[in-house]
Amino acid sequence: MSCNLAKMVAATVLFAACTSPVYPQADGAHVQVGGADVVRLERRSTSHGRKLEFLSVTLFPGRGMNAFQITGNIPGKGETALLKSPSVEEAARVLNGEGKDRFGVLNHSFGGAFLIPFSSRITGEVSADGHFLSTKWQGRTITLPLNSGTYATHGLVNTEKAEDLKTSKTADGETETGVIHAGDFGGHWLSKTDLHFTIALRGDAVDFRITATNVGEEPEPMAIGWHPYFSIPSGDRSQARLHVPAARRALVNKTDARTTGEFEPVENTAFDFRSADGSLLGESLNVNLSAFDRSHDGFAAWLSDPKSNYGLRVRALSPQIQTVQIYSPKNDSFVAIEDQFNYPDPWGAEWKGMDTGMVTLLPGQSVTWRVRLELFSPQQ
Repeated sequence: MSCNLAKMVAATVLFAACTSPVYPQADGAHVQVGGADVVRLERRSTSHGRKLEFLSVTLFPGRGMNAFQITGNIPGKGETALLKSPSVEEAARVLNGEGKDRFGVLNHSFGGAFLIPFSSRITGEVSADGHFLSTKWQGRTITLPLNSGTYATHGLVNTEKAEDLKTSKTADGETETGVIHAGDFGGHWLSKTDLHFTIALRGDAVDFRITATNVGEEPEPMAIGWHPYFSIPSGDRSQARLHVPAARRALVNKTDARTTGEFEPVENTAFDFRSADGSLLGESLNVNLSAFDRSHDGFAAWLSDPKSNYGLRVRALSPQIQTVQIYSPKNDSFVAIEDQFNYPDPWGAEWKGMDTGMVTLLPGQSVTWRVRLELFSPQQ
């Protein structure tokens, strides 16, 4: 998240509204956000409250399928919100496409917004009216909404609506499928894209799968990521721990926080979270990490809250996920663990031709982003 966007979000009442352990439940499917009904996947506890398990997932199909809230049972706490979000009613009020929500920018200020067809930020030539910027991909111009200072940030699906929604029961939960016929993303992309979503809730995991398919007639760049605000249930960040199996961080300028195209090994720095026991969060984090220690099933970052005997593992299952952005501001009780295809400013000259994670899709080709959430007890 850029500093400008962070300041803008802090200026809203959104985070101030995040005080309830579980958001106020609204009137079922009749609540709408972004002009579409809210979807809630649910399952019953099978442990009578004695073990960690997922209980629900709330989705905003009218806002790019934002995974707005996930709840789980924490022994001794009961059903607990695992993402930092306001109530559904408050979200419906502020996600109105106006003012601070122009271009849908507030969609990625809480919950778990998906970032497509790019993550993080893109720089370029700013238009005379200050509303757009232009950049180039393979010699072709792409014009994007300028939605954060001098950047285009976090993709183009913030106001897209999912269609063909279907909820199906499974042996231990529910699964939601849907598609966003994104086309050329409002005239801002080079071809036409369909985005197929599958979100599966089980007691031991929540699986997210997004497949982007080029249904147009021209090649296009594509990247997928997300922006989940994972809560620290105890509210005490001083004892929370983070594990990310990454060997390097992307360096940024101190003046404007733009990437320099250079990397620094995390060893012997405050950004080394590779320990099997994790490391303390520290006061504040906003760093892009990469060069992961991968196994046959991808790699996993995790957040633990020992005071609540709670841990959440974020398992990246797609080989195209090249970076993880960690964002956790001082004096707040969340950590955004953002699994992404692309590095920040992927077409910036600073990268000097390096593969920055943007996948090229020829007509008819697809790419899939897949991430799984798992719960664990730090004491075991």
